[in-house]
Amino acid sequence: MSRAFVFPGQGAQTIGMGKALADAYPAAKAVFDEVDEALGEKLSALIWEGEQDQLTLTQNAQPALMATSLAAMRALESEGVTIDAASYVAGHSLGEYSALAAAGSLSVADTARLLRTRGEAMQAAVPVGVGAMAALLGLDFATARDVAAAASEGEICQAANDNDPGQVVVSGHKGAVERAVELAKEQGAKRAVLLPVSAPFHCALMKPAAEAMAEALSHVDLQEPKVPVVANVIAEPVKDAATIRALLVDQVTGSVRWRESVAWMSQNGVTEAWEIGAGKALSGMIRRIDRAIVCKAVGTPDDVKAAAESLNN
Repeated sequence: MSRAFVFPGQGAQTIGMGKALADAYPAAKAVFDEVDEALGEKLSALIWEGEQDQLTLTQNAQPALMATSLAAMRALESEGVTIDAASYVAGHSLGEYSALAAAGSLSVADTARLLRTRGEAMQAAVPVGVGAMAALLGLDFATARDVAAAASEGEICQAANDNDPGQVVVSGHKGAVERAVELAKEQGAKRAVLLPVSAPFHCALMKPAAEAMAEALSHVDLQEPKVPVVANVIAEPVKDAATIRALLVDQVTGSVRWRESVAWMSQNGVTEAWEIGAGKALSGMIRRIDRAIVCKAVGTPDDVKAAAESLNN
């Protein structure tokens, strides 16, 4: 049996996430301490007792979700489960950075700083109100891509996230995305709704952020990961450090090909997915992509113990 460790993206953040892990496992608490030190501020205080609207700000949510995922990973290691228990790792958007840190490709401190930069650069790339994102539910990817193209009318509108067989997120100029919502309904979408996001991620409007990430990534030590990372933008595994660096830049403006990534893993023997960190959003997507993959959420001390026991039995 082959398993993948998968790492959640933005939207999974909640006040209090990871606190029980930090209380139960010194190695998990050390991750939050390391992130606080790397950023020069008490992000852990915001995560555990702050305000949800502050945590949801992109530049806070990204390192916070990574810290929670890595805390869960360190808790697993404390119970004897190493990254080698996975055949592959993958993450949704920012979760790809968590996956790389878990696989030893990036240090926790570098990952925290990269994600702070990424969040700030993505937010700064487009003035507030200029861009938007919308979820189109009940359309396949090809139809959603056609809807985005038809809605663009000289503006930018792209299929940004191919999440599962019935959920595609489009991103771009606000007017174009609003047109896409109406066109999607005409094409038979069950629902098409604007998302409460602060910027239009994963589209060409993010080009300034991609340039900022190219610069930031050029200064960090990026090692070959201990297990292959199934990269968002190509939906295939990579281990070469230089390729990973380039793909992380492409990821800022490119589509998150999550449905294809999960399908690739399934076709290559993965029968179990552990969602490491906050929430269960990826587990829901994975079930809709391939019901044969057994999903486990690993976000609390009880989850960690149960997951470790399942390996030992």
